[in-house]
Amino acid sequence: MLNLLKKWKASSQATNEQSIAKVDIEKGEIPKHIAIIMDGNGRWAKKRALPRIAGHHEGMKVVRKITKQANALGVKVLTLYAFSTENWKRPKTEVDYLMKLPEEFLNTYLPELIEENVQVRIMGDKNRLPAHTLRAVEKAMSDTENNKGLILNFALNYGSRAEIISAVQKISQDVKEGRIEETSINESLFSDYLMTQSLHDPDLLIRTSGEIRLSNFMLWQLAYTEFWFTDVLWPDFNEQNLLQAIYTYQQRGRRFGGV
Repeated sequence: MLNLLKKWKASSQATNEQSIAKVDIEKGEIPKHIAIIMDGNGRWAKKRALPRIAGHHEGMKVVRKITKQANALGVKVLTLYAFSTENWKRPKTEVDYLMKLPEEFLNTYLPELIEENVQVRIMGDKNRLPAHTLRAVEKAMSDTENNKGLILNFALNYGSRAEIISAVQKISQDVKEGRIEETSINESLFSDYLMTQSLHDPDLLIRTSGEIRLSNFMLWQLAYTEFWFTDVLWPDFNEQNLLQAIYTYQQRGRRFGGV
């Protein structure tokens, strides 16, 4: 498995050296759903002798650029891993800043998102989010709920194992109360109990910063997703990197277990 992941990474790095034109990408299949693990903000800041929060702030600007590019390409869903259930273990000052970022991002860019017909969504456990974070996110969702363009889906206080356990608990309760039959439980029904129930599973996963792991992100939904890893740190990730990832995706044959 490790060797396979290394090959994927090597393939990604080889593509990084190419310059891909938007017009060439548009000739091929555009992934309906792209998921991104935005990694490397802290390392980006450390390399510049800056506090970690400077990297997070710079990474916020990249979210805007990549959202605009994905929307222009016709991507239907962009899911961004913004804050995991494990990120609460970080220093309080960093967590507090990370909880302010959604508010800052949405207050700054919400008019632009509305103009570009982007719909904002969130998936994750909202219960632990600070009130100011939740207010900003809920306002953005309300203001964009009728937009028909790209769905910008923030995974905020999200953990895939917790999501799966919650789904199992809800299914068990529905069986117990007679709303569904035990024999009706299958992959399709299970997916309906996940936070992504109305979304197409990701076609392409991008992870920045050189790390090769999923970090408890969409473990069920990524079963047949194409992975693309890059050493580029998230604050340095740009539109050309996104085109490179999509280009690599377009060169792969997706057989979903067939031949």
